[in-house]
Amino acid sequence: MPILRQENERQTGKGLQARLLKTLLPLLLFSVLLLNGCSRFKAALPGKYVYVTAKSGFLRDRIAAVSNRTANVTNGQRLKVLETNRRFYKVQTDANEVGWIDERTVATQQVADEFEALKKDHAADVPVATATVRDDVYLHSAPGRDTDRFYRLDEGEKLKLLARASTVKPLPPGVTPQKAAADAANAAPKKKGAPAVSLPDAPYVPPMEDWWLVRDSKGNTGWMLSRMMDTEVPDSVSRYAEGQRIVAAYVLTIIQDPEMEGPVKDVPIYVTAMSPYKAGLPYDFDQLRVFTWNLKKHRYETAQRDRNIAGYLPIKLKTDPGGLNGRQVVGPAPAFTYTVLAAGASLPVADKATGLFKPSQLVSKTYRLEGNITRRVLAPGATAPAEFRLVAEEKKEKKGAKKKR
Repeated sequence: MPILRQENERQTGKGLQARLLKTLLPLLLFSVLLLNGCSRFKAALPGKYVYVTAKSGFLRDRIAAVSNRTANVTNGQRLKVLETNRRFYKVQTDANEVGWIDERTVATQQVADEFEALKKDHAADVPVATATVRDDVYLHSAPGRDTDRFYRLDEGEKLKLLARASTVKPLPPGVTPQKAAADAANAAPKKKGAPAVSLPDAPYVPPMEDWWLVRDSKGNTGWMLSRMMDTEVPDSVSRYAEGQRIVAAYVLTIIQDPEMEGPVKDVPIYVTAMSPYKAGLPYDFDQLRVFTWNLKKHRYETAQRDRNIAGYLPIKLKTDPGGLNGRQVVGPAPAFTYTVLAAGASLPVADKATGLFKPSQLVSKTYRLEGNITRRVLAPGATAPAEFRLVAEEKKEKKGAKKKR
């Protein structure tokens, strides 16, 4: 009898263990899945923030095709993350408004930190030119279309240009480098009477596009595609561009013309930098031109033109104190200084990482304005150093020009 009782108790204990295991096993599995983050909803880390990149938007009360707006948000606004669900964030504004927002319309804290670092690193940079935004556009963290973007600028926003970089322009979808090279070879202008030559192995030179590091009116700093802005150039001198692009215009001084029509008698004297309408150039400008005012004819005229140079911005304005300039003593006068590539130096190549051009050797040139004439400023007994000169391109024949008989 004692043996039979022990056997019954042993079987009863096994049954109880089996029932407990059957009851607790689902709870244990659910706990493991919950700890591994397999739930649809995940609690956000404390202090995690995202920033609105869309021009404007709103928060919704739930993730559904039909939802209610809980708050409006604007570009650059900071939002505290409360939860995440697939590609949506549940966020809270500084005004304690709560709602859901699509992750594609916000930037992470890392992206915001990159732009803040750009702002601090270039806070003391002197602008080389000014421009206006042509259409709504984003600022990028680095040159290139695939880089992170954050601030969105409206059409008409005023910009200060700080530095230029060039990157390879992406090819259209479905276009290979070989096809692009063949199309470029076929589109190249051919001289009359030249035999047709096939270029199956022509090297492919990828097209480039320019980017500018800019600072907007709010102090935000970032990279912007150059074709999305217009450099601010006075209409009074833009007509003299002669097919070139004026990349910068500086007011050297202001004179008075008493015979001018209207109440304003002030006339600015300009120093301008010009370049071809091409992207990826290894220099900022290839021509410098000074426009002075003819008081008798009441119009702008060219006082100085420096062509076929590899020049680099900025152009610095100052007042020359005067002194012995050549063989005569002169007094103070408005002056400007610009830098060009030195003779013997090679044209720089855009850095693959940053897109910036870093010339190896430069020559500094200073001129002063004496009336309507500019004169080179050199130390007594000094000679002007040699400069790198670009090869002038041949002018294309005008279409439809009449042939001489």
